[in-house]
Amino acid sequence: MIRIKTKRFIIPILLLVLMMVSLLGGCRKADAPSDDAPSNNEIVAEKLNTPWAMAIRDDGSIYFTEREGVLRVIRNGKLQSEPLLTLEPPFISQGEGGLMGIALDPDFSENHYIYVKYTYVEDSNIYNKVVRLIENNNKATVDKVIIDKIPGGQIHNGGRIKVGPDNKLYIATGDAGNPQLAQDKTSLAGKIIRIELDGSIPSDNPFEGSPVYSLGHRNPQGLTWSPDGLLYASEHGQSAHDEINLIKAGSNYGWPIVQGDETSTDILSESPLIHSGETTWAPSGLTFITEGPWKGKLLVTNLRESQLLVVSLSEDGTSVTELESLLEDTYGRIREVVQGNDGTIYISTSNRDGRGNPSPEDDRILRIVPE
Repeated sequence: MIRIKTKRFIIPILLLVLMMVSLLGGCRKADAPSDDAPSNNEIVAEKLNTPWAMAIRDDGSIYFTEREGVLRVIRNGKLQSEPLLTLEPPFISQGEGGLMGIALDPDFSENHYIYVKYTYVEDSNIYNKVVRLIENNNKATVDKVIIDKIPGGQIHNGGRIKVGPDNKLYIATGDAGNPQLAQDKTSLAGKIIRIELDGSIPSDNPFEGSPVYSLGHRNPQGLTWSPDGLLYASEHGQSAHDEINLIKAGSNYGWPIVQGDETSTDILSESPLIHSGETTWAPSGLTFITEGPWKGKLLVTNLRESQLLVVSLSEDGTSVTELESLLEDTYGRIREVVQGNDGTIYISTSNRDGRGNPSPEDDRILRIVPE
């Protein structure tokens, strides 16, 4: 049986004093809107415009995208005033589209390659593409188109990209508002795509000559791996029933034929590890924690539910044993979560995405120190 619990924190008076003192430093304690916030969170950057994804390099610098088309970096704990890149038309940021996922090349220190996914318009059609950038002297320029003409739309663009432990690039794509595309193996929509870092198709992909790694996805927005190489994905459901899935090569995850615990005689589909039932999480960022008190657990950010889920897994990582809810209604909509090289956990808010209630400090990137 899965246990679901809520954990809340109280800020002691001493820590309130420490928050005032910390304002003199590069990062400062978060001004918690309620007593439910963890007492030891720090604001790394604020007054951002819908940060979508983060990637951390070996020296601790945080590269992040803003959905309006801006690529920025935090170095030595300070947000750099000048962006690395500002995208121009035919790039568009409309609805759920814009500048989304980011990944750094495994050899970034040598080649300075950055991969990003973004939305653009061509002949009145909306598409998404992944391009490779090169950073030089604090500026980034487009070097190569890695994959193009991924169907896009006002909704369901997916958007997450990650380099897997096999040094392949994984791309989460939504159904672009056309559910039937998720079951079409010839379409790049509603899929998890796996390609080489140069855009070529790996010879061991499940469908010969195809970048498709799994299908039947509605709007996946999170990807992460366990140290054992298990791939997990978070996905938005249609009417609640948001999912955390264990992704297997060549498998079908059911959309739009089934969702949640449903089954069908029409297709052979994988059931989710867990789904939200009648509650809407709107899960986005997802990361597997490898050290600290949350070691071996998944952290999942929720947009609609405005919380951070801590997902405990079975020893083999193939089932969920417990859910814990943190930061409920503390920072609003939470979009991204990543673990730094030193084990530090970072989250970002998404209150300026048109669906939140932004405060004067939004949007923010915060450092989370678990108790």
